[in-house]
Amino acid sequence: MKSGLEDVVAAETKLSDVDGAAGRLIIRGVSLDDLVATSRYEDVVALLLDGLFDAHIDAASIRSQLGAARVALFAHVEAADPADPALLALPPVDAMRALLARIEDGDDLASAIRLMAAPAVFLPAVLRLQNGDMPIKPDASLSQSGDILRMLSGRVPTTEQTAGLDAYLVTISDHGLNASTFASRVIASTHAGLTSSVLAAVSALKGPLHGGAPGPVLDMLDGVGKPENARAWLSHALDHGERLMGFGHRIYRVRDPRADALKTALKPIFASGQADAGRIALAEAIEAAALALLRERKPDRPLDVNVEYYTALLLDALGFPRNAFTGVFAIGRTVGWIAHAREQTLDGRLIRPQSRYVGPLPKAA
Repeated sequence: MKSGLEDVVAAETKLSDVDGAAGRLIIRGVSLDDLVATSRYEDVVALLLDGLFDAHIDAASIRSQLGAARVALFAHVEAADPADPALLALPPVDAMRALLARIEDGDDLASAIRLMAAPAVFLPAVLRLQNGDMPIKPDASLSQSGDILRMLSGRVPTTEQTAGLDAYLVTISDHGLNASTFASRVIASTHAGLTSSVLAAVSALKGPLHGGAPGPVLDMLDGVGKPENARAWLSHALDHGERLMGFGHRIYRVRDPRADALKTALKPIFASGQADAGRIALAEAIEAAALALLRERKPDRPLDVNVEYYTALLLDALGFPRNAFTGVFAIGRTVGWIAHAREQTLDGRLIRPQSRYVGPLPKAA
């Protein structure tokens, strides 16, 4: 028995390959660097889903279908009571999940399109409601990333902002058999339907050991305050047994390749004056100090920057509050969850591992 199923192969997939030793991520035959440089969200949707449904899938068709689905799904937002204390009090990812649960289960492409469009509509709406503002109707003519940012802020985003969110959604679209993806495949193996698979995945993602770290990265930046404070602040944190947020990964033994992809996506936003340039300078100073300290304090552990570090800076620069970061992650990863669910449904069996009983044995009378 291996705790946490460490090194256990539980599925064969054509969707993504995570090479932790080399620091390489391949998504359906394309390296992450090439994918981020050449693709928008709709492109990676077509890449991941083509061949998993009866119809041929291309990026232009996906953009059109997602736009129409966002408009249709806004009816769920309009039907919600904007003063509902339960909706207003829930963490954004929980409120988003509650709205997702209204979507009928299905296994066809139309169901997949609805599920990819839904969090893109529901999360900005929830954030606006919780901020005392009215939700903004989707615009089917915009791309998924552009419309998300418009529904969040009420303004048409700049080219740099849209490209930044596209880079993030592409970067986190799929990443092997992580906890939420495995949850999606387990549910799919019962043939429950795609909505059930996505709901299970969101429930796994919200756990702090999986999708909850980007927000605390900003708390760390706020605590450090100035680049010259970095080493002293981080040393104090390590002295008190605290984890440095945004460093270390269960799989990667070297630098997480997604971190550099997101750092690159940040640069045009800061260079154009759309975010505080001092913020990225502070982040770079903390990164350098943290890596030096970790090498000194934990030389036997391969701890490097992970995806969460620059995720925090990017989503903050795009206007998302830190308590919504998990929900934004879900927007990008839903396509991966759906692709894995379909792969499991088409090619896999009911997932039913064994357990080993270690409890007490019955006593003879």
